[in-house]
Amino acid sequence: MSTLHEFPAVAPFGHLPTPEGVDVVGIDLPVGRLTAYRVVPDGRSKGTVLIVPGYTGSKEDWRTFMPLLREAGWTAVAISRRGQADSAAPTSPSDHSLDEEAADVVRVAALLDEGAPVHLIGHSLGGVIARAAAIASPESFRSVVQFCSGPDGWPYRKVTELTILDDTGGNLRQLFDATNPLWAGRPDEDLPDDARMVRDRFDATSPLSVVAGGHILEDHTDASAELRATGLPVLVAHGEWDGAWPIPWQRQMALDTGARYEVIPTSYHGPHVENPGATIALFDDFLSRHSSADD
Repeated sequence: MSTLHEFPAVAPFGHLPTPEGVDVVGIDLPVGRLTAYRVVPDGRSKGTVLIVPGYTGSKEDWRTFMPLLREAGWTAVAISRRGQADSAAPTSPSDHSLDEEAADVVRVAALLDEGAPVHLIGHSLGGVIARAAAIASPESFRSVVQFCSGPDGWPYRKVTELTILDDTGGNLRQLFDATNPLWAGRPDEDLPDDARMVRDRFDATSPLSVVAGGHILEDHTDASAELRATGLPVLVAHGEWDGAWPIPWQRQMALDTGARYEVIPTSYHGPHVENPGATIALFDDFLSRHSSADD
């Protein structure tokens, strides 16, 4: 299998430009090829970071943040998970389980720094997957960032999305229209760039991935104790106005995992987009504190 500097170049997904210094690459795993963004700093790297995106997301959520990691001196890879956008999409529901998603993260991590442990950032559902990966293989990671993520889900959390997909036979365009009524049915040229990219991503994403992700987000299993037992340094961080998980739950998760806890001001569920300056400063500080081989 190819490693970090050998990942083959692949075509970008969607119409948005790829920032300078960001490579679009493929990572070949048993499930097939995952696509990813890769950045490598010009000088000495402070370390290697693996980013796992959230529910109905993809690497494109991190398009504008990757240059900030590069400028701060980090080697970083942000993947599109199996079934997301232009990544491989297996056709069995069981192939989109939490265990399979976590296994992909562990496999990617092994390719990034000659087998050495890497830093792990998981956003939203990606945080749940990152936690499962860290618990399954703590030796693969140097630290874990639970970013706008929570300790567990709750029943019927995604009932709207799952009902729409069930009623429409898995039609993600109809899910996009139902959840984005302002942009429903409009031609590409009428959509803002970000909305157009999101709609294109809905069209390309596997319904099985969305259904499975919805069920994971409804699971009320709290694995905080297991994450704490790994001994890995953990950061729990979220936007000041994050509404995806109750903020008291996120704060409690930090206590239960023995984590550092930080609130990123003037941001919601995407501080890396809404307040990138504060987010990169926080990530850089936390990752730098846990980048020596002794940690």
